[in-house]
Amino acid sequence: MVESGHVTEFGYSNPDRPSLGVQVLDFADLRERLPAHTLDVVHRADFHQLFLVTGGTGGMMVDFVDRPCSAGTLLHVAPGRVLRLPSAGLDVTMVLFTADFPPRLDRAAGLLDSFGPVAWTVPPDDLAVDDLAAEYRRAVRDPDPVTVDVLRHLLAALLLRAVRSAPADEPGQSAAFRHFRRELESSFARTRNAADYAARVGYSVRGLNRLCQAATGHTAKALIDARVALEAKRLLAHTDVPVAAVAHRLGFTEPTNFGKFFTRETGDTPGAFRAGERT
Repeated sequence: MVESGHVTEFGYSNPDRPSLGVQVLDFADLRERLPAHTLDVVHRADFHQLFLVTGGTGGMMVDFVDRPCSAGTLLHVAPGRVLRLPSAGLDVTMVLFTADFPPRLDRAAGLLDSFGPVAWTVPPDDLAVDDLAAEYRRAVRDPDPVTVDVLRHLLAALLLRAVRSAPADEPGQSAAFRHFRRELESSFARTRNAADYAARVGYSVRGLNRLCQAATGHTAKALIDARVALEAKRLLAHTDVPVAAVAHRLGFTEPTNFGKFFTRETGDTPGAFRAGERT
């Protein structure tokens, strides 16, 4: 974890066994490890985080959407998303893992990517987290490679069970639309021109708009601008980077143009949004 001012960045680190790419712990234990002020700030991690709520009621913010939580709520925070940790009134089992720890799971790819679902409800005991936690404790005690392989495959089973209960893709989310999303994710800071994305996907701008509206009800340009605005909000809330530098990082040649864009998309100026997130 790196902290600077209001910035909190979590890089993967396992204090129980440094070489192990997965951790299973109770949120109560994490609260004891972290400084009190860290629990309330917006932060970003470079690893996957699963939060299974086992009791209590409360909430958790992921990418500026407050998610109500109660027993049975499962939240997945993909690398790059920002969050505030769950409120103190929740009992939560956390599973943290690097992208390369579980075996390749084609059927879980949609769950684990940056567009996957964030929160849904799972049947009681369906994920068998207790089995994963028991095997994790054994792997911490015993560096036997077989134990690690068992742990790897139990995590795979948990992810597939999560897929089974996760909400299905929205109607109209075709392979072509998923291609557009991948292109948008890799290039939103370099171009906000719908024609550029249409060419990459092999569509006209009109065809791309039809594709996006069938999947989401929004035009391609609206989705592009929303993705840029989300990244701006992440940077403003999560870092101390000056507003002008945020503008440059997102491809704006003039900070004033970025300010107008951000206000149009969010209803706040960049400075007001940052101040509000830190109050």
